[in-house]
Amino acid sequence: MNQQEIRAVYNEHTIRVYQAFRGEIAQEAVQSGTFGPHFKMDRMTWIKPSFLWMMYRCGWAEKEGQEHVLGIDVRRSAFDKMVREAVESAYRPDSGITREEWQRQIKTSQLRCQWDPERDIYGNPLPYRSLQLGLRGEAVYHYVHSWIMGITDLTEYVRDLNGKRRQGMDILPLLPQERTYIIGNG
Repeated sequence: MNQQEIRAVYNEHTIRVYQAFRGEIAQEAVQSGTFGPHFKMDRMTWIKPSFLWMMYRCGWAEKEGQEHVLGIDVRRSAFDKMVREAVESAYRPDSGITREEWQRQIKTSQLRCQWDPERDIYGNPLPYRSLQLGLRGEAVYHYVHSWIMGITDLTEYVRDLNGKRRQGMDILPLLPQERTYIIGNG
């Protein structure tokens, strides 16, 4: 299971990522089009372009503190920059750098990437890995103040899908239509 693949909903200008929060953070974000005072700017925040990975992580909006799922449309140029500059969360001997250099990069980087097994609608691992990006420091500031183009509250959609999933209905046609995403050259 080494294949890494970004699958996402995107268009010419934006790519959709997902995050889940408690109510007041989500409500502020939807109302203002970006994150407000309840969002903690001083801690790492993780964004995920895979809808099903987000559902696995937030338990279909049922985990405490993750009851509200947001679809966040981010500038593609910013997303591509984040991916290119991110340091992998785990050291790989074939990365071309020493473990010590990787540790230094992890400590100083504003961006971290992690490749986790993609999930199916029941949370079972699939044979490829999906990306999540961790942002901190200046990267969070830029994310909140200039990279976000729009925020959609997907909570009711997620709850509806989860109800249908639990009833045994085929929800695959109802899921976001994600396509393989290729990082631009920018």
